[in-house]
Parts: sequence; C-alpha cells; structure tokens
Amino acid sequence: MLDRQESHILSSYHAPRGHNRMYALGMQLAQLYLSPFDKLIGVIGEAGSGKSALIRGMFPGLELTNDDDGVYVRPLPLLDDEGGFKFFSPHTYHVDIRFENGFTQMSVLADAITEALSHGKRVIVEHFDLVYPFLGFNANLLIGAGEQILISRPSIFGPAPEEIRDAVYKSLPYRLMAHTAEDLCEFFMPKEELARCEHDDVKHGFVIAFPDKKPDFDIAELEEKVKGMIAADLPITYVDNCHISIGENIHPCTGPRIHVSRTGQIENFHLLNHFIYDRFTKRYLLVGCVGEGAERNLKILDDQQKKQSDLVI
Repeated sequence: MLDRQESHILSSYHAPRGHNRMYALGMQLAQLYLSPFDKLIGVIGEAGSGKSALIRGMFPGLELTNDDDGVYVRPLPLLDDEGGFKFFSPHTYHVDIRFENGFTQMSVLADAITEALSHGKRVIVEHFDLVYPFLGFNANLLIGAGEQILISRPSIFGPAPEEIRDAVYKSLPYRLMAHTAEDLCEFFMPKEELARCEHDDVKHGFVIAFPDKKPDFDIAELEEKVKGMIAADLPITYVDNCHISIGENIHPCTGPRIHVSRTGQIENFHLLNHFIYDRFTKRYLLVGCVGEGAERNLKILDDQQKKQSDLVI
C-alpha cells in the first residue's frame, strides 16, 4: 500500500453535506489511503466542517472523545495514567486538541501522543495543526475538511499542517453558504419533489438532482423566494441530528451543523435558470452557486455540460 502511495502528494474531494454521505466518503478514503502502518492521523478543520463524521466513516466503532451532543469522555483515555498502555488498552485513541488544551498544557498532550505512538498505538488527532509545533514530527496521514476534503501523505518536505489548514479554513465559508442556500431551496420546493430529490456537489455551490422526470416548479420563482429569505436575515439553528430551524420554521436536514448562523450571511446566491439533464445518470439537475463570481461559475458549468451533448453513450 505504501508503495502505491509513494508519489502521492495531495488528493481533493468535494466535502459532501449530510452525515451519510460524509460517512461513505470516510469509508472510501480509508480504503484508498489508510495503511495498517499509519499510527498518527492528523485531522484539520474548523468546527462544523464535518471532521467527526469523516472520522467515524474512516474508523467505525471508534469512541470519539468530543461527542457531537456535547458529551466529552472523562478522563481522557490518552491521558489516563492508571490504564497506561498495557496489553488490554485500546489500539486507537482519539483526541480533540482544541478542546483538551483548555484543560491540559499543549506540551503534556504532545508528550502523551508521543508515548502512545511509542507503544504501537494509533492516535487520531483533531486540530493537529495546533499540536504539531510541540511534536516535532508530522502525521503519517493528513486530512483537511473545508469546502473540499484534502488528504495527503506528507514527506519530510511537506505539506505542513498549516498549508492544509490555510486551504480548508479559507474554503469552509463557501460550503456553509452553499448548504444553507440548498436547504432554503428545499424549503420552497413542492413536497413531492423534495421527497424524491438527491444531492450532489460543485465548487462554491450545490446540485439538487431529480431522477427520471423533470421537476414541476419554476426556477426563477424559487430563486426569488430564497433571496427573500436571505434578505430577511433569519437565524439558522441546530435542532437535532435530523433538523434545523430557519427562523421559526423546522426543516429536515442531514447535516444540521454545517450552516451559516443567519440567512443574511449567504452572499451572491444564484440558480442556473434551467434544469440540466444528465444523460449518464438520467437525472435533471438544479444547480446553484454562492459567493464571489457565482453567476460566472454557473455559466462555466452550463457551458461544460453543453460540450457533452454530442457524446455517444
């Protein structure tokens, strides 16, 4: 496996919205990139980027010490001196450096990670960029979560954790805006269309796909309704693992933590003014983009798909 990856520098994937899609991507990344010899896994990304879901997909059954419901494992297994690293101690440990640094000095966390590694244990470290200067060595595998998932097997020449951090922190706002805009579109879609739609990804935007038949609603009308919600600057809040609230309205969502906090934070929202028919998957696609250059990005995407029209399947 290591031989197959010796020339690998950096891979990039769309960061999907929704737990199930993130779990599935985590499983895929584990199959493609994870080696049994990888002992230190560094995960980098802001809160709400989906790091925990990705880790759960890559390491099914691993007990995360920073539960999404606000339950934190105490004492931290990595620092539990009584258990030590004996024969029956866990093989794999998890630690959220940003959270634990509120209770424990960074140098102590770094020493605990080093000690676990020296006993042949595997350690998954969230916010790895924070502890890296105290460790003095890089992770075997670096994973960044922003608008895209970046995965790298660093050499002594890099990439350094701060390079991954800068890339994913910069791109995350687009993902949060796109996901919220996507949910606002769903909010105004006819219920029968919402029940059958699927989800896909594009850079700085989203795709809502409809199998078999063209949706029966007006895109321009939908866009105006969503822009009205954006102008109203309504709060977006987490309700539970399956719902968010948009103002006073409850809306189903499979990624309830991956949102901007108010609708007014969505910048330059636009929908492509027609459905794209994907002949390969036999789906009709509603495409939206956000942020700087949204209209230009939509035109580029539309032009690209038109070039496929003469292909023979």
